Amino acid sequence: MDNLACRRSGRRIFSNLSFAVGPGDALAITGRNGAGKSSLLAILSGRLRADAGRIAVAEVGEASLPECLHAVGHRDGLKSALTAGENLLFAQRLLGAPRLDPRDALERLGLGHAHDLPVAYLSAGQRRRVALARLLVCARPLWLLDEPTAALDTASQAVLAELMEGHRAGGGLVIAATHQSLGLAGAAELRIEASAAAPLADVPEDWA
Repeated sequence: MDNLACRRSGRRIFSNLSFAVGPGDALAITGRNGAGKSSLLAILSGRLRADAGRIAVAEVGEASLPECLHAVGHRDGLKSALTAGENLLFAQRLLGAPRLDPRDALERLGLGHAHDLPVAYLSAGQRRRVALARLLVCARPLWLLDEPTAALDTASQAVLAELMEGHRAGGGLVIAATHQSLGLAGAAELRIEASAAAPLADVPEDWA
């Protein structure tokens, strides 16, 4: 990623961001609220166009970058009327490259008992774990995570760290916007400083 810049509502949020990641790497994106952490993830996921700069991806054949990644946003992106299992099955059929069965993915997150429950009945922490279970039902090399530990208790944060380390051990990449340590060995940090031209209130950070 070379000299990326982002503009929202006519205001420059950040500029001149450059970094490179490879198989097994983890990158923590840090900075104050409004600095553009979520906007950077949205650019990488293809949901937002960069104002300037270049994104290059190697060794993925004809696939586009969005086709190579999982994105778990600050919002959970779940259908409340569907069960936890149905949400994961929908994601698996939509994204392709099936990996774990939805029930097995939920078991890995300690939610096997919630497979047949509508997510509307689940707590915020449980919903977050269902959203993170999407990472396991389809095989994609890049995980883009926005505040992945939000609403998770200490035990669930440890499980998430274990899953991320397992993903890295298999050659996967993790890029996460975060306000706290993710517990990942050797993770690099990219800190984004808020632009003086972009007041915090003008920069939405939520993305599904």
